[in-house]
Amino acid sequence: MIKQGAGNSGKLVIILLVVIVILLAVIAYTFAIKPAMDGYVIKKQTEAIESIINLMILQVQQQGFTQISNRDANVSLILVPYIPPQEQAQ
Repeated sequence: MIKQGAGNSGKLVIILLVVIVILLAVIAYTFAIKPAMDGYVIKKQTEAIESIINLMILQVQQQGFTQISNRDANVSLILVPYIPPQEQAQ
């Protein structure tokens, strides 16, 4: 049998405490920190999308059109205001 002295049990306790602290840190990151960071990123992305759309609408209102370009594919999309045809009463 292996004898456990006072030094070995003290080391074992320290190792177990370190493992518990590491596991608690992983759990805290998984359930608290990462969701908070993801929520912040999604919030900022949503704000950026709304800002860009509002800017495009403003540009269409002021200039009558706006152009979206994809430089890599050499493709452009031009947005103009749509005025639906009026039905004439007979």
